[in-house]
Amino acid sequence: MTNNRYKILVIEDEENLAAVLSTLLEGAGYQPIRAGTCALALTLYASHRPDLALLDLGLPDADGMRFLREVRRENRTPVIVLSARSNERDKVEALDAGANDYVTKPFSSAELLARIRSALRTFGPQEGRKPGAKFVLGDLSIDYEARRVCIRSQDVRLTQTEYNIVAFLSEHCGKMMTYSAIAKGVWGYFDEGCVKRLQVNMANIRRKFGVRLGENRYIANELGVGYRMNGERDE
Repeated sequence: MTNNRYKILVIEDEENLAAVLSTLLEGAGYQPIRAGTCALALTLYASHRPDLALLDLGLPDADGMRFLREVRRENRTPVIVLSARSNERDKVEALDAGANDYVTKPFSSAELLARIRSALRTFGPQEGRKPGAKFVLGDLSIDYEARRVCIRSQDVRLTQTEYNIVAFLSEHCGKMMTYSAIAKGVWGYFDEGCVKRLQVNMANIRRKFGVRLGENRYIANELGVGYRMNGERDE
């Protein structure tokens, strides 16, 4: 059942290798999505919201680093670089830009699958975001597969970042999450500008949720510390 499998975006312009990777992933129970250019990869990423990306750096239309930097502006999707570039500088640049792992070609199938499992386990969807899972808290519901948030069965139109914040807090429902933890979970890093950005996004989320100023319905705020999704998760 396709909807219950992790989606992996394979960004590789070498046709034979892309086919081999797709077959390998299919055999391991994943759903591969193929892109041979950076432009197509960004389009497919936006439309399919994959759980992980395998990224070749030597693409015909742009360096693969462009894809990595674009994704890391808003998302924490695990990205494993698969590259023939083996020098230390390239590895450090990719890892500093937000890659979760760097595998040098050629590589063994067993090693790659192990690294994929590790990345999904460490950086990928948390328990609440496994394919097909849903979150319910009173009249608030989240369909993780569809990236859909509803209150009293009515769709709440969130931006990509707003959704990622709400989904992250729902994964840790009942626990106070610090500004730093939320920023790292949503953007993959924390700097001095993250708190303000988080507060602006949270103000928009509260407004769209119909929460008045000072109310702690759905999400509570501890000033100077962070935010907590109220209640306990329905399993």
